[in-house]
Amino acid sequence: MIRLFVGLGNPGAEYERTRHNAGFWWIDELARELKCVLSAERAYHGLVARAHHRGHTVWLLEPLTYMNLSGKSVAALARFFKIAPAQILVAHDELDLTPGQVKLKLGGSTAGHNGLKDVQLELGTPDFWRLRLGIGHPGVKSEVIDYVLRKPPAEQREAIEAGIARALTAVDLMLGGELERAMMKIHAKPPPADGSAPRGETP
Repeated sequence: MIRLFVGLGNPGAEYERTRHNAGFWWIDELARELKCVLSAERAYHGLVARAHHRGHTVWLLEPLTYMNLSGKSVAALARFFKIAPAQILVAHDELDLTPGQVKLKLGGSTAGHNGLKDVQLELGTPDFWRLRLGIGHPGVKSEVIDYVLRKPPAEQREAIEAGIARALTAVDLMLGGELERAMMKIHAKPPPADGSAPRGETP
């Protein structure tokens, strides 16, 4: 089961609406869903909230260390409350998925994501859950830094928000330890807008 939900991003108004802050966007929506308020906690170097939901106590965290030092914040909270890496979910922006796509997985490569790299370094293992929030790719590697630090156009932001909303529907499964079912729910293709079945499938 997931006991700690982390969103990766950069603090400050200048970064608030940039693609690199998609993880923060997800945690903000989760906090609204769980009716809790994030507040600054110096001991954990971030914005923190504790929520009680259907018999479970869960922590929400947005590191305020800037992306490259995210692990400092995650490890501090996890160690104090004795939360194992496999009980941690880290939500982050993902270049390899199109805006609106969302994937859930355990472990794996950091794919060059500096926030994930530092979390893995501080936890001492890659075996934590990742919620990959698609933001698309600029197409040229040399443009990646500028791309992630820019605001997406309205249609991309709407697609990302739709993906965030879909991932939120699997939170109860995550808290209940049903991560495989959560994965299937998140990865399922949404039905067409007209309500018809996808091609090759019956309603």
